[in-house]
Amino acid sequence: MSKGKKIAIGVVVFLVLLVVGLAIVIPILIDVDRYRPQVIAHIQEATGKPAEIGHLALTFFPSLSIRVEDFRLGNPPGFPQGDVVKARRIYAVVDATALWHRQVVIKSLELNDLAINLLSDVRGKWNFENPPTPARVSKTAASEPSSFTLGVISKVSMSGGELRAANLLASGRPGPTFFEARAVAIDLEDVDLNALIAPTAASFVPPENSPDWLARAGLGATLLYAAAPPPTPAAQGTLKAQSLRFGTLQATSVRSKLRLFPKQVYFDDLNFDLYGGRAAGSLSFNFAGQNPRYSTNTRISGVDVARLLEAFPEARGKMTGKMEGNMKLTGEVTHSPDPLAGMRGTGQLSVRNGQLPSLQLNKNLMLLARLTNLGPASGDPSSFSSIATDLNIANERITSNKITVVGNGVDVDGAGSMTMAGAGSLDYAGVAKVAAGQNPVTGIMAGLSGATVADGKVSFPFTLGGTLQAPKFSVKSGGAAGTVGGVRGLLGSKQQTTTQEGQTQQQTPQDVVKGLTGLFKKKQPAQQQTQPK
Repeated sequence: MSKGKKIAIGVVVFLVLLVVGLAIVIPILIDVDRYRPQVIAHIQEATGKPAEIGHLALTFFPSLSIRVEDFRLGNPPGFPQGDVVKARRIYAVVDATALWHRQVVIKSLELNDLAINLLSDVRGKWNFENPPTPARVSKTAASEPSSFTLGVISKVSMSGGELRAANLLASGRPGPTFFEARAVAIDLEDVDLNALIAPTAASFVPPENSPDWLARAGLGATLLYAAAPPPTPAAQGTLKAQSLRFGTLQATSVRSKLRLFPKQVYFDDLNFDLYGGRAAGSLSFNFAGQNPRYSTNTRISGVDVARLLEAFPEARGKMTGKMEGNMKLTGEVTHSPDPLAGMRGTGQLSVRNGQLPSLQLNKNLMLLARLTNLGPASGDPSSFSSIATDLNIANERITSNKITVVGNGVDVDGAGSMTMAGAGSLDYAGVAKVAAGQNPVTGIMAGLSGATVADGKVSFPFTLGGTLQAPKFSVKSGGAAGTVGGVRGLLGSKQQTTTQEGQTQQQTPQDVVKGLTGLFKKKQPAQQQTQPK
């Protein structure tokens, strides 16, 4: 090896050792942990919340950064003891030039195992907000040898995070969590921390589902809205989460674009798995009022209805099948146990190839089907091939103007409404159609039930009431006139039937009456029918 190459290799080795040595020695010589009390004091003055930091250290790889161990930002006065933010480790990439002048300017943040717990009190104030009093830190920090700023950060990333939001109860204790996200990964750009935690009101947003709000708001509000420039997000980026729960509903494999405003969060291009199916749409939260408000516009497909209803105790086991459709909902998060409380919305839904175990519409009409010479319907009487309906949600009630059911031998057209508070209530009416041949029995049953016979089908008007746990199905009565006409038709004619051997025979009115009587007689147990020897 030539002398020049040996010198070059020696220089390279020396530089590598020098860099490694500096990386080890400089953090030891520059003890940034001695500034920990100042950093804590700055955060507490800027946020009005108690703060804790376990340790500060300076690192050089992969970039010049300050490593923060065991960071905690506690709840402000007026909230129960606990933390707004807690992180196991934070890497704050800092500006080297500013650091040389003993100023800490953060260029990017990387947060590991971050937990955020949001709480709202009865006045609508949140624990993440800053106090409304002017911060004194701007004066004190400027006079100190080391200053620390929470300005706009070009990049913030978070991994392994958790987020929860709840309202405080009248007792002052946290209520049930209404929003929760687990295993969250977030990448944000141009994050203005001061804007996010400022105690200012949210941007002016017109009310949802209120086309006449401009007329009711007055000229001043109308001009204000028309002249206001489009709001700029305090941060925007992307979000991924293993699971996201809103109320009792849970989504998994969540992916979304994210926009953050003061007291507002927007999930755009939202995609997630929902109980065996897929969903896509948008979701937003507004935290400006006393109770958080939400708005969503979602399309769903392939959702397992049985798994979905497991989220609602009173509706468990009431239906199976695969659901698809679209929903647009707005509402307010309340403490009510009613899942429909504060909710408004519209939508279209359809369910295919399922069952209604507690209703069993065919079973209720089985006797009528037998008497109209149809015979018992084949298959499960609770099954259906499709249900399609429109939905209107308001005043804690779901209303449907048109419901179409294609069942196992029975077709249904109906309308009505239901509630879900407590045991729930049902209030539906409609017409069920059963295929049947024209004969005297068909005539009398049509008269007795108020049914009509046309095109080989008997149409029975019915009502469905009761509760979700105990639905009550009943066929409307046809009245006295219809009954008399049906009886006259039965007694005044004969009916031709076919035996099991394929022979035809004439059935007299007396035979039909005996057959009807036998259907309503209670059969005796087999042991009682056996005569003693």
